[in-house]
Amino acid sequence: MVAVQAQDDLRRVLDDEGRVLPGARVPDVADDVLRNIFDKMTLVRVMDDRMMRLQRQGRLGFYMKAIGEEATHFATAPLRSTDWVYPSYREQGAWFYRGYTIKQFVDQLFGNANDPVKGRQMPVHHSANWLNLVSISSPVGTQIPQAVGSAYAAKIMGKDDVSMVYFGEGTSSTGEFHVGLNFAGVWKAPCVFICRNNGWAISVPREKQTAAKTFASKAVGYGMPGIRVDGNDILAVLQVAQEAIDRARAGDGPTLIEALTYRVQGHSSSDDPSVYRDPKEPEIWEKRDPLNRMRNYLTHRGLWDQAWEQGLIDRYNQEITDALAASDATPPPPVETMFDDVFEEMPWHIREQKAWLMAQARTKSPHHHG
Repeated sequence: MVAVQAQDDLRRVLDDEGRVLPGARVPDVADDVLRNIFDKMTLVRVMDDRMMRLQRQGRLGFYMKAIGEEATHFATAPLRSTDWVYPSYREQGAWFYRGYTIKQFVDQLFGNANDPVKGRQMPVHHSANWLNLVSISSPVGTQIPQAVGSAYAAKIMGKDDVSMVYFGEGTSSTGEFHVGLNFAGVWKAPCVFICRNNGWAISVPREKQTAAKTFASKAVGYGMPGIRVDGNDILAVLQVAQEAIDRARAGDGPTLIEALTYRVQGHSSSDDPSVYRDPKEPEIWEKRDPLNRMRNYLTHRGLWDQAWEQGLIDRYNQEITDALAASDATPPPPVETMFDDVFEEMPWHIREQKAWLMAQARTKSPHHHG
């Protein structure tokens, strides 16, 4: 079951050029799955580029890019549709892979009337209960105990569903991390923890987060295995994710995966990384780019050609253009929707508040369409 390990115990299957390392075990992944992952990775790149440009033009309030970290998103690929995913705010590929559409993505960013969460979350904070993708939350770590809770609930109910939760390495400094992993270990909850170690918690470097040699080593104290994986190596990510999912589904408990990757650009559209890190640092990581490595691997396998990738880029650019045009023509959510979903059945005091609001004179919003 062991792939090639580097001296520091980092699981790798591909080298930086996308070639299989000597002696490495290649995971059994169908060709169409590999092509679909590359397809969605390409979409993330196109989407991130387009949306950040819109943000810089003042048309979008906020955005977070995932450039350089995309391979980590596809730890979700071996999951079933009935499994639960608790994302952080940099896993766009996981959403697209599970069926979240470009239109839904764009509608959420602009908070219009078609936004699945009715304009209640800031941009990039998606929620898709129909895909078992739980709402993204800005405070880091809140999703960890929730994921453990749903995993334990599945176990109590006799289901073999698994929960997977993503978080950055900075989140390991929170109480939620400790509480979540401690309970998961005690309960043997079927939960897979993905710590996306991209080197920086906004502007705080890794060495100020922990005195431990690795984040994966923290797993020992919670009674679970900790695995370090090259988070830019798609085959290694799929391999360790499949092993952890199988382990959880078999009733053998949780796993902590530390996926080493790198945040090539800023934390968000509000962040300037040049003030806190060496400008040459990203150049080293660009040579390990996950998209390039996967493209090279698919090329060796005869599964990639330039026309196919260019076709994806052109199609996604057009779909994004169409989604933006549709969003521009869509009004904001009706004001009365703010009273929906508060209670399963609306109680008298909420009905009273709604009636009062609806009776007030309307002013025209500067953002009103039409």
